[in-house]
Amino acid sequence: MTAFWVALIYVLVAEMGDKTQLVALAFATRFKASTVIAGVFIATLVIHLGSVLLGEAVSFALPLFWIKVLAGAAFIIFGLWTLKGDEYDEEDNAKSSRFGPLMTVAVTFFLAELGDKTMLMTITVASEQKSFVAVWLGSTVGMVIADGIAIIIGKVMGKNLPEKAIKYGATAVFIISGIYTLYEAFTAAS
Repeated sequence: MTAFWVALIYVLVAEMGDKTQLVALAFATRFKASTVIAGVFIATLVIHLGSVLLGEAVSFALPLFWIKVLAGAAFIIFGLWTLKGDEYDEEDNAKSSRFGPLMTVAVTFFLAELGDKTMLMTITVASEQKSFVAVWLGSTVGMVIADGIAIIIGKVMGKNLPEKAIKYGATAVFIISGIYTLYEAFTAAS
């Protein structure tokens, strides 16, 4: 699988049920969906650019074995983090409302994404894949797809979403990926 698709799939799964997805959903109730998607896209391009730069730097500083061990552990942690869930704070959302709709969405989304699991996922994938543009674009597209789905489904279904099924499915994907990555690291080292 190419780096683009790896980044897209992992970030897409990581974003499901994430607080930034809830931010996008909340903004969709106040602004046009196209404005929200554009704001998410702008913020994601910027935050994932920094994430990929950081991930690439890590890949040059650490041997492949340790990158795989750290990535495997990170995937398992992401799985447990997904199981725990994120919370969305409406007050944080209101702080940047003095800007126009596009900037409000972009700035809020950017700030909400700092240190978030999808940012850390992008760093992890970038350190493993070592394909700058592919990971940057793949992670950005994955994030925009996930948030686009949230906006559309949220408008159609409201509160009737199978939140637990999404949470458990994403948790399983991450934990299985983590175990497999650790397996790869230790079998390659022996």
